[in-house]
Amino acid sequence: MSTSAAALHNPKARLLVALLLVGLALAGVASLPHGVSGLGELHQRLAELQARRQAHPLGFAAGFFALYVAVAALSIPAAALFTLAAGALFGLWQGAVLVSFASALGALMAFASARWLLGAWVQARLGSRLTAINAGVRRDGAFYLFGMRLVPVFPFFVVNLAMGLTEMPARRFYWVSQLGMLPATLVYVGAGTRLAQIHDLRSIASPSLWAVLALLGVLPLGARALLRRVESARRLARWPRPRRFDRNVVVIGAGAAGLVASYVAAAAKARVTLVEAGAMGGDCLNTGCVPSKALLHVARNVHAMHHAARLGVRVAPPEVDFAAVMRRVRDVVTEVAPHDSVERYTQLGVEVLRGRARITSPWTVQIDGDEGQVELSTRAIVVAAGARPLVPPIPGLEQVGYLTSDTVWGLRELPRRLLVLGGGPIGCELAQAFARLGSRVTLMEMQPRILVREDADVAAQVEAALHADGVELLSGHKALGAHLDNGERRMRAQGPDGEIEVGFDALLCALGRAARTQGYGLQELGMELRANGTVLAGAALRTNIPSIYVCGDVTGPLQFTHVAAHQAWTASVNALLGGWWSLKSDLSVIPWTTFTDPEVARVGLSEDEARARGIAVEVTRYDLAELDRAIAEDATSGFIKVLTPPGKDRILGVTIVGAHAGELLAEFVLAMRRGLGLGAILGTVHAYPTWSEAARATAGAWKRAHVSPRLLRWSEAFFAWRRA
Repeated sequence: MSTSAAALHNPKARLLVALLLVGLALAGVASLPHGVSGLGELHQRLAELQARRQAHPLGFAAGFFALYVAVAALSIPAAALFTLAAGALFGLWQGAVLVSFASALGALMAFASARWLLGAWVQARLGSRLTAINAGVRRDGAFYLFGMRLVPVFPFFVVNLAMGLTEMPARRFYWVSQLGMLPATLVYVGAGTRLAQIHDLRSIASPSLWAVLALLGVLPLGARALLRRVESARRLARWPRPRRFDRNVVVIGAGAAGLVASYVAAAAKARVTLVEAGAMGGDCLNTGCVPSKALLHVARNVHAMHHAARLGVRVAPPEVDFAAVMRRVRDVVTEVAPHDSVERYTQLGVEVLRGRARITSPWTVQIDGDEGQVELSTRAIVVAAGARPLVPPIPGLEQVGYLTSDTVWGLRELPRRLLVLGGGPIGCELAQAFARLGSRVTLMEMQPRILVREDADVAAQVEAALHADGVELLSGHKALGAHLDNGERRMRAQGPDGEIEVGFDALLCALGRAARTQGYGLQELGMELRANGTVLAGAALRTNIPSIYVCGDVTGPLQFTHVAAHQAWTASVNALLGGWWSLKSDLSVIPWTTFTDPEVARVGLSEDEARARGIAVEVTRYDLAELDRAIAEDATSGFIKVLTPPGKDRILGVTIVGAHAGELLAEFVLAMRRGLGLGAILGTVHAYPTWSEAARATAGAWKRAHVSPRLLRWSEAFFAWRRA
């Protein structure tokens, strides 16, 4: 290595060069014109420059070219100004040629400078975190760079510097930049030619000038649409596309999401096929929402009978016939089932096929059913495959046997001792229900407390209710292994005070749900998944395979039936109109309810979340013990907690604990969705005595806290004067 080359690789030399470049860039920015006093001065300068260009055409063009290269190389944010000037001075075609090559060459120099000065340092400091970025640049870097050039979300000089810190080859960077910046160059140079013709303010009304300015605004939109089509074509290039399609959309999975998606398509008179291998209605109808709420209803009535004496009613202790309870749960499922049946959806215009679906290409689905195998071609596919209960890898689990939220409904005898793993909503709901029905229930949670997504005071109230119902809570305990000890099932766990063992007759795993992504072709297509195993999709619910959309639990992030239905509408519309129109799924105001007793309902931000994110909020709390209807019904336990920005009534989040919490939340959800504040709720007349009055009372509590003390003093003085 020569002495000069070694000097350039010296860190001190790099620092000096970097300081020099920064100084030149700052000097360049400082020397830029900061405006002109009027159109006359602008044209006077253009006239002077035009005279120089006509006197020395080649020298002037070479000087302009060199200046543009220097501006781009030094990352001076003046590309638009110089490009407009090129149009005014050289005309459309000559100006476009000069700017196109000068901008690409300057960008390459900025790219190389960033790589030489900072590339090695950035790679060394962020090596592991840049692995995925570098892999993406190697795979798709040219395409995304082309997109950033065509649709300038970031200024070009920022793109130049950022790409220099990646592993993109310099040759690829140059030709992609040359090609990607050309459309914007033509439009801006064209705008410069028109701006040069303005001689007075009336010239602004020129139709040709307005056309050019409109083109400047439309270019990013058109370029974005073009990029979407190019990206779709690139991703789908390795599969043969059918010349015609049998269906507009095929929906896989007949749970909450799949049913809504197929209904939307049928309502639009599209040809839609719904494929389901199991029971219609999916988890919600058969093993989730419907049977669990039926069981909770029975448990709540048993609890009410046990405590009827405090209402002045004497009844004998109730006797629970568990087999009859489970028959009643199945009867409820049977009664609701026609809403989700094959017959109903066939009448709605949906073709329902029973069988296992397998996606064989972005446009074809193979169905193996009772009547043989059939393959359908379809313009789009909606995956609504749902989720399954998560079973932890605990040693000995298979030996002792276990239940999940799917299989617990097969019980015919009430377990004498039930161990529930998981202190989330499902675990808490079922633990309380079985305890009220007569089981000795132990609830084991690995986290320090149950319901970790809710505020600590909310979890504390539910914990107190579970204790009152006889549930033994083991928070902060991690299950280590299950085994049989002389025929007795036992679970070993690590707790804050060491290892313990818990005996049980039945074990219920309630640790959440995992997306169903195996067994129907997603992996073979190269479907991208998130770290938690759900299918990756954007707000439009389109996957990395452009003709395939997802909705519901298979993609998340919130695994609720109402979220699945909301996403299904978006996914179905986008699947039908893909390439023409796109909706986005908005999950900013999503309510949810945990159906323990008391219920827990929430929408938006919680107090703990606000504190963790450093968001300043005011908390308004209203205790249900102050509500007349709650007092009348002996249901005073609970509260409403509303978060607002300091001094404002805009609702950021609401948490309700108590009877009917899920119903009470609806008014706040509507207010948040429609941008209404607590003042609007306070100004709405609510019937008396109702539970809904709690919302108005909460708004009143906020209002009282924000009355000006000075105003009250003036008011007191005014009315004293009136009395005199």
